[in-house]
Amino acid sequence: MPETHLSIAQEADRIHESALWSSQGQFEQAKLWRAINLTLGVPAAVLGAVAGGTALAGDVGVWPGFLALAAAAFSATLTTVNASRRMTQAQASANAYLQLQTQARQFLIIDLIEMSREDARDTLRNLTNTRDELNKTSDPPGRMAYRRSRRNIGSGGQTYATDAGE
Repeated sequence: MPETHLSIAQEADRIHESALWSSQGQFEQAKLWRAINLTLGVPAAVLGAVAGGTALAGDVGVWPGFLALAAAAFSATLTTVNASRRMTQAQASANAYLQLQTQARQFLIIDLIEMSREDARDTLRNLTNTRDELNKTSDPPGRMAYRRSRRNIGSGGQTYATDAGE
């Protein structure tokens, strides 16, 4: 690689690494939002159905009311948290970061060596703009998602067999 391209390669590698961590963090956050959605949604539906069935069964006291209130509490929490939308947003952000990661890697490994400095700089500028736009529009992953990302990346979860020499 020409010496004039070294700083461009280093910055593209930083973008690649940043996209790797961001994509994995968003994937982990999407998994957490999916779990929250199921944890709140399933009990809400079951409690609502049981409350309705119990109420129709006749003279059973206050149990249908308690069950209906519990179902309403789960439903209200689910609506407030909006886990379904957050899961979809995190999944979309993860895929966008994964796309950026692939573009940066291909730029570094395949394209950069053959490019003029001006073309390489333009490509780097586009990668940077894409990363900055994704950072503006993506919700930051929580601490648990970050820990799970670190564990996944550390165990080779983002490594391709071709990169490991297999």
